[in-house]
Formats: sequence, C-alpha cells, structure tokens
Amino acid sequence: MATADIASDAPMAPEQPKRKSRILKYAKKGLKRVVPFAVFAYFIPWVLLFYVICGALDVLRNSRRTFSTIDRYFAGNGVFTWLLSPFNLLIDLLSLPYWNKGIYKLNELPERYRSEIQTLIDAAHNRNLVGLLEEKMGEKKRGMIFFQWYGKLLDTSIDIPEFKQRFRYIRTVGVSIFNKKQSTGKHYGPLRVTYRVLYNVNDMTEPNVYIKVGNYTHRWMNEKLFIFDDTLQHQSVNESDGLRYCLFVDILRPSLVPWLLSGILTTIRLMMVPFRAVFYQHWTFIK
Repeated sequence: MATADIASDAPMAPEQPKRKSRILKYAKKGLKRVVPFAVFAYFIPWVLLFYVICGALDVLRNSRRTFSTIDRYFAGNGVFTWLLSPFNLLIDLLSLPYWNKGIYKLNELPERYRSEIQTLIDAAHNRNLVGLLEEKMGEKKRGMIFFQWYGKLLDTSIDIPEFKQRFRYIRTVGVSIFNKKQSTGKHYGPLRVTYRVLYNVNDMTEPNVYIKVGNYTHRWMNEKLFIFDDTLQHQSVNESDGLRYCLFVDILRPSLVPWLLSGILTTIRLMMVPFRAVFYQHWTFIK
C-alpha cells in the first residue's frame, strides 16, 4: 500500500504534459478546419460544393501537390485565395488566348511590357536605389516601400521620378528588403488580375538567397529577374549575411481587353485600401 502511495505522489514525467499539450493543439486545429465545412455542408451544401470545385481547379495548378500545399490553401493562409478562386478563374478566361504559364521569362511577355519593366530596372541602378534605402532599413527584419500601389501614386521620402510615372501595364511599384537571415513562410497571393515581377537590385553571390514557387527554385545569384503568378504557393528566403533588395512590381496580365482588367483592378484597389495592412502585417513600411 505504501508503495502505491509513493508511486501516486511521484512527479509526472515531463514529456506527458508536452504530449497532452500537442494533442490539445492538434484537436483545436482540427476543429477549426472541420467546423466551418460542417456548417456550410449543412446549411448551404451547393455553395460549398461550388467552392470546393473551384478551389480544386485552382490549387491543382501548383506543381507541388502535397498535403501541406492543399491544407494551407483550404484551411491555412491560402483560404482567402480559395474564397476568390471563382473570380480568379474568371480572370483566367478573360485573359485568353494568353494562357497562364505560372512562371515567365521577360522575352515571353509582349514588347510593350518589357519596355516598361526595363524602365524601372534602369532607374533602380541609375538612381542608386540601394544606397537611398540603406539608411532607412536599419535593423528592420523586412521592409517595404511603395511608390505606386495598384495604380495609385503614393508619397515617399525617396524621389525616383521614373517610379511615379503613369504606366499602361505596370500597376504596383515598390521595393521589398530582407535583412540577413530573414524569410517568409509558404503563402499564396490573393488575386490573379496581375503578375508579380521581382528584380534583385543588389548582387547576390550565395545560393541560399532565392524564391521558391512550387517545385521551382529561382536563385538570385543566377538571374536577377523573376516573373510569376503569385497566387501559386511561394516562399522568399534570404539565409545570407547580407541584405536583399528586390523591385516589387505588379503588371496587368496580358489580355485582349487590358482596359477591362485595369478597371477591375482599380475597383479592387478602392475596396482593399482598408485591408492593405492585413496582407503586409509582417512587413515594416518605409515612407
């Protein structure tokens, strides 16, 4: 009997609370995923079915089709992209016959697009963009400065006239800065009205500075320019000991009706202004 009493008073093994905490964590995570689906399935099953079909068509565009990719899309940080999947699929149709390849080389875009992009690249070097931003970055982990956002000109403390001119196809002009040893998580962009153009302004010499889209890894030491559909799951990584400065540009998708896509994007901008900070919550804005 005494032996039993002694055993009952023995401290719980340290791994037991950790195990219980993990079980509780996964249980809560599972409920967050299951409950919304169950509610939709019970009250509006046809709406849920419609969104599941659109979401499946959308997420299967990713070249990396793992459980993690699908889980993030339907129940993680891609859920907003899922909610917009009917709209994005409609934009795909409106952009025909320009088929969405996902990843592009500059020479695969129409010449008029290439000319506007080259204007920004030339200005970044001629105006010493990196030098102008160095003192403003400081110890910030990730910095972002916008000169234009979805066609709206913004006030900045850095004067680069080429970045604030009116373009026909370029809609967002900014710079993203990663301090050393800084990376994003895997995530999805919400809208497919535009494509993302990234240009690494400063020279990177190490292979551990890259952007990964699906199964494709683009290393900035090999090529400075990268163009892609950012509604595909992607991740930006800087594991070097230096800063990485990238032009952060959105261009209208090539289309036979660019005026229509431009009007749609302007409407989206007006609707998204109150929520812009949500999409860049892990960034420090530089004025």
